[in-house]
Amino acid sequence: MHAPAEPPDFSKLRRELPEIQAALREQNLDGWLLYDLRARNPIAGQITGHGELSRRYFVMIPAEGEPHALSHAIEDGPWARWPWMRSAYSAWPRLEELLRELVQGRRRIAMEISDRDNVPVNDLVPAGVVELVRSFGVEVVTSGDLISQFYSKWSSEDLASHRRAAAIVAQVAQASFQRIGRAIANGETVTEAAAQAWVTEDLIARGAPVGAGCMVAGPIGAANPHYDIVGNGAELKRGDSVLIDLWGKERDDAIYADQTWMGYLGSEVPERYASIFAVIREARDTGVRFLEDAWRGGRKVVGGEVDDVVRNVIAKAGYGESFVHRTGHSIDRAIHGMGPNIDNLETRETRTLIVGVGFSIEPGIYLKGDVGMRTEINVYMSENGPEVTTPNPQTEILTLLP
Repeated sequence: MHAPAEPPDFSKLRRELPEIQAALREQNLDGWLLYDLRARNPIAGQITGHGELSRRYFVMIPAEGEPHALSHAIEDGPWARWPWMRSAYSAWPRLEELLRELVQGRRRIAMEISDRDNVPVNDLVPAGVVELVRSFGVEVVTSGDLISQFYSKWSSEDLASHRRAAAIVAQVAQASFQRIGRAIANGETVTEAAAQAWVTEDLIARGAPVGAGCMVAGPIGAANPHYDIVGNGAELKRGDSVLIDLWGKERDDAIYADQTWMGYLGSEVPERYASIFAVIREARDTGVRFLEDAWRGGRKVVGGEVDDVVRNVIAKAGYGESFVHRTGHSIDRAIHGMGPNIDNLETRETRTLIVGVGFSIEPGIYLKGDVGMRTEINVYMSENGPEVTTPNPQTEILTLLP
């Protein structure tokens, strides 16, 4: 049996309950049914304040009235301070009986699922549990937009911390390019692995130590979007493009910054490299302009729409088949967060980019065995519209040698 080291904190749910219930009514939902077992559903864990519990539990948050928990009788301890109604079960028939009562009279409820696996990150409730709930005659729909609002939405301190991390990450990228350039100009051998270690050490030293990491790649490695260095990796040489993708945050409970920058080990960027970078830069900026125009027009935008807009720029330039990943990912306490992604390629992202969520926009062109290029910025949906939080987004490939 696994019991939390400390009593769970139910203050978050108490504090946010009126706002959650207002959102349920706005979405024409009769309730939000949270389910978890062994901390498989981080949404349920954060909303309820629970860590890992060894038995199944449900929490119904109704659109009106008090929340109601359903948990196993041997786990009374973790629920001792629960301030609302709670029912306990031991045998599975009793669980099903109480669950039926919990959902009875409710027409439409939300759970952590997604239609046809459109948003896989939201598919956190086992199919059998959903089947059981639906057998009681209730419609179960996705809680996707609720997750955005009550799990992935940034607070004012989250935003402040992210901005500080963003400044650090950008500074480290610039300093790392300079260090690589100086070393090679001095005739030193610089491998991808060595440069990667420099970046990570600098992120930690400058104040973004949590989750600090990076990918440093020469032209061939960069043609693989998720390049994983083997051994020392390739040696970086004059005439190479260099991609640095780096990330980190201040504290465990803070928000990540995640950026990608491009450099060239020479004094003048070849025209071919410059033209490829111009395509991804224009795609990135077109995505931002689309968000800004929609905001000014008072129109809600879903993540998949932005992906389409960005991807269309690259496709028109003839590189559509070489942009092989989604345009961007949600960012929250995880670098790949639980909020809406900028994606209509890998998944069908239909969640709204609500005020308070953040994400990356990172188009790339990957020519296998030749060269890869990516530009990555972060965007926050503020009350005044989309804000690019990456300082001075890159407009040209940086030259690293005299």
